Amino acid sequence: MPARELLLTAAPEDTGKRLDAWLAAQETLGLTRSAVQQLLEQDQITRNGRSAKKNDKLQAGDTVTVTVPEPQPLTVLPQDLPLEIVFEDDDLLVINKPKGMVVHPAPGHPDGTLVNALLFHCAGRLSGINGVIRPGIVHRIDRDTSGLLIVAKTDRAHLGLAEQIAVHSFTREYEAIVCGRFKETEGTVHAPIGRDPRDRQKMCVIAANSKDAVTHYAVLTQYEKYAHIRCKLETGRTHQIRVHMKHIGHPVYGDAVYGKAEKDIEGQCLHAKKIGFVHPVTGEYLEFDSPLPDYFTRILRKLS
Repeated sequence: MPARELLLTAAPEDTGKRLDAWLAAQETLGLTRSAVQQLLEQDQITRNGRSAKKNDKLQAGDTVTVTVPEPQPLTVLPQDLPLEIVFEDDDLLVINKPKGMVVHPAPGHPDGTLVNALLFHCAGRLSGINGVIRPGIVHRIDRDTSGLLIVAKTDRAHLGLAEQIAVHSFTREYEAIVCGRFKETEGTVHAPIGRDPRDRQKMCVIAANSKDAVTHYAVLTQYEKYAHIRCKLETGRTHQIRVHMKHIGHPVYGDAVYGKAEKDIEGQCLHAKKIGFVHPVTGEYLEFDSPLPDYFTRILRKLS
């Protein structure tokens, strides 16, 4: 992929904003603030045709040119890592991912990921639709979320599964421990999710540059200050359950990003428990259920 050159123009409401913060908030760029600052240091960003600085203040009508260099090729190597395979045939796999495992290589996690393990297990026979970094990955769950996800071995399977996700015909149920008690035993959160303009690493409920998101929840057990809930996803946005639960005042237990860290758990207490879909080749409806893992049941015992 060659270098990209993008031209942006500051609107009247952008007057006075810092250049680096403004660029980091641009959806078309998809860059973090630190990545923007690195490009500024490399003289890859100009303002009105001149070299720009991160603390430049914008004026209405300013033209900003951003040159994003060609990405360096990344080789993902097979690794013999343990996998809990719930189902497998010639077209797909269903994996029960442990808490703490990253799905695909990313900065800070170049190996030891689910993709590395899949490349070894499948001998490289994975759908190529999502490229070299995410072969076979149709959907993903966060590093510190445990549970079920589907992997496509063939492009045909990948396209069929992606179509079901697009029309929301997947069955996806999670269980979580969240902070606070509920007045109602069930409900629906229907609120759009997009990038947090103040922190590009986070998502938030926001009207601008967002996507529709729907989460249905039911309370399974109430504790003194916490609740054990089931969530059913109608859509599958990044961090959807975590963001929606924070939005209604019930952040997921242990979620340091959208709530607060807890000493007895690393990351959020969230488990992808059930997944159901129509097999994209055979047409058979398949559904799988994953028992609550040890870390989850340990927290439940503590709350009891």
